[in-house]
Amino acid sequence: MDNGIEDRQRSYWCADIISGTDDLYHMYVAGWRESAPKGHHEWPKSIIYHAVSKSSFGPFKIKDTIGYGHNVDAFTLKDGRLVLYAIDKNYIANNENGPWVEGKFKFDERDRPIIEGLSNLTFAQREDGSYLMICRGGGSWISKTGISTYNQISNKRAYPDIEGEFEDPVIWKDNIQYNLIVNDWLGRIAYYLRSKDGINWVTEAGEAYVPGISFHEDGYVENWFKYERMRVFQDKHGRAIQANFAVVDIEKDKDLANDNHSSKAIVIPLNPGVLITMINQSFPDPKTKSIKIKIKAEDGFDPQTEIDVNSLRFGSSTAVNFGRGASVTETKKSGKDLILTFNINGLELEKDDFAPKLLGKYRSGKILFGYTRVPWVNYNDAILSARRPTFETTAQQTVAKITIENFGLIASKSSKVQLYATIDGQKKLLAEDYIPAIGKYKSIVKSLKTSQLFEKEKSYDFSVQITEHKNKSTFDFKATPNDILRQLE
Repeated sequence: MDNGIEDRQRSYWCADIISGTDDLYHMYVAGWRESAPKGHHEWPKSIIYHAVSKSSFGPFKIKDTIGYGHNVDAFTLKDGRLVLYAIDKNYIANNENGPWVEGKFKFDERDRPIIEGLSNLTFAQREDGSYLMICRGGGSWISKTGISTYNQISNKRAYPDIEGEFEDPVIWKDNIQYNLIVNDWLGRIAYYLRSKDGINWVTEAGEAYVPGISFHEDGYVENWFKYERMRVFQDKHGRAIQANFAVVDIEKDKDLANDNHSSKAIVIPLNPGVLITMINQSFPDPKTKSIKIKIKAEDGFDPQTEIDVNSLRFGSSTAVNFGRGASVTETKKSGKDLILTFNINGLELEKDDFAPKLLGKYRSGKILFGYTRVPWVNYNDAILSARRPTFETTAQQTVAKITIENFGLIASKSSKVQLYATIDGQKKLLAEDYIPAIGKYKSIVKSLKTSQLFEKEKSYDFSVQITEHKNKSTFDFKATPNDILRQLE
């Protein structure tokens, strides 16, 4: 009971924790009366409680009540205000103690179908203070301030392309990359994904978590049946150092009023990984003989004495995750830090690998890992995205007017836009043109002309593709041009 929050009066679910300016840890957690007639299914009437503790692990004790809400996610705006997300609403305050003002987010699906609805939202701040949001279905959305309108960018879910009942995504950004974990509630298996921009995701092999992860150093395992609503607590580098879970030891339908199966919020410490920087300044070529990285010393960690150097492998995560990767050929002290030199063989790096991985063990036997950025990758790309075109038709041609917006952190470079349609079962390029640079959060309207004629009352599959260097954005949609568009004849 000293971990997270638990008492005999309430059942708890979905908790998020922040570090306050008052040297306390603040938990925002949804809960309902343990005596509620519907048992666990009382959750739609959840109340958000504000609890505090001197430790990030708890025990947390309720300080006050904020309002109704479920599936809590807390984040801080660029101006310092605190936002609490709950399904279909938010609460905003100047600090962690309130007072709280209830409101609602605004969403612009930008002519795209919303992927599995707008619930179970999770948020990560981008480098300019804007926010990336992932919805329950795995769609990526961007807001310029965090409380301004969220714009849907993605056309497909971020999740692994496998069968699963996915929900409860949790996203966070560290000093290297965006991180995403999503849970298959039916299979009780979660998956871990990484991204450079929050739009395009790489799924790591293996499982992020399964039941049985609450294991103690003495070997004892807590037998929770469900682990859901994961949230993370981050350090100053953005690394996840603890996970907050909603847990219950039985199927939810069997969690009844006034029984001994009450759900609670627990906290599990995490291995945050080590801080790594890449020393090489250019991508390895046939003349490159070695790769060097620096592991930074931290309070409580001495890389010069605590690492099992012979266990280390470095390179593409697809290599080191399976026992491959480059091995250490030389070590060198650099103040309190440690420089490692790796043989070039075994790296298996591609030029667009945005976060090479180090994997091995500490001398204690515990797992050691870390990711690093590389100087030859640009981490602040433009993110160009098209809205659904409008069409103007005559007897001779069709003009598609396409609004193109930039949601990236920098201005785009000159790029190309192409309009395709499936005609008689074949995908056909109708028109293409170059578009000028677009400033961040700016837009242009591009007109493309085609002599292709469309049958009246017939629906066609269209695709808008935008290519900027190696970055590509594709927007697929259906339209019936001669029905929905203005006739100019």
